[in-house]
Amino acid sequence: MNILVTNDDGVFAEGLLALKTELDKIGNVFVVAPDRPRSACGHSITLHKPLRAEKVVLEDGSAAYASNGTPSDCVTLAILGIFQEPIDLVVSGINHGPNLGWDLTYSGTVSAAMEGAILGVASFAISVAGIEPKIDYTAAARFAVDLALLIDNHKLPESALLNVNVPPVAASDINGVQVTRQGKRRYVGQLDKRTDPTGRDYYWLGGDLPEDDLKEGTDVKAVADGYISVTPVHLDLTDEASIEAIRAWGVEQID
Repeated sequence: MNILVTNDDGVFAEGLLALKTELDKIGNVFVVAPDRPRSACGHSITLHKPLRAEKVVLEDGSAAYASNGTPSDCVTLAILGIFQEPIDLVVSGINHGPNLGWDLTYSGTVSAAMEGAILGVASFAISVAGIEPKIDYTAAARFAVDLALLIDNHKLPESALLNVNVPPVAASDINGVQVTRQGKRRYVGQLDKRTDPTGRDYYWLGGDLPEDDLKEGTDVKAVADGYISVTPVHLDLTDEASIEAIRAWGVEQID
C-alpha cells in the first residue's frame, strides 16, 4: 500500500512524524507537507504563484517534501506531480488540536483529505482533540494504522472520506470508538482592534473557547465522553431536506 502523509501543522510537526512512523509498518509512506504551519487555511489552493516542493530530511532520517503551498496543494502535488507510484491512501495529520463539528469549515487538515477524495483516492484526516502544548500522539498513530488497514480491506464509498478525532488522553483511558455524525461547535468571534505607532489601525482575529452542542451521536459528544470519533464526510454538500422548502418559496418562478 502506497500511503501519502500530509498535514497543516508543517512538515516538521511532531504529529506528522508519529503518524509516518506507525504507517511505515504497513506500507510505503510518502510525505508532502507545508513548509510552515497552515492551520485554519481551509480548502484554499494556490493559483497566484508557482508551487515548489523541496526535499527535506525528517527527524528519523527519512526523506520528505516541503511545499510552499497549502495542505490541499500538497495532495495535488503528490498525486499528480511528484511521485510515479500510484497513491492508494491519503492520511492527513496527526493534527495538534480538534477538528470537530463546524471546525471542518476551516480545517486545512480535513481539506487535505477532501482533496484526496476529489482526486479519487481513499482518504482520512486524524486529529488529537487537545490544545495543550505537549500532545501524546501514540494512541492516534496506532489507531491510524488500524483504520488504514480497514479501509484497504473494505474501501470507502465514492466521494466520501473519514474525519477522526482522538481524545487527548492516554490510550488506556480511551473508552472505545464511535462512528458519529458531524456535531455543532461554534466559536464566539472576537475582533481585537489596535493601533500601530504610526496611527494606523490593525486587527487581530480571535475567539473564546468553543461552544459545543453535546448531542448524542455527534463527534463533539463522543470525544467529550472519551471516545475516538470516526465521522464519514461526503463531498456533496447539498441539503437534500431543504430542496422542496426552497422550491416552495417560488424561487424557480423568478424571471
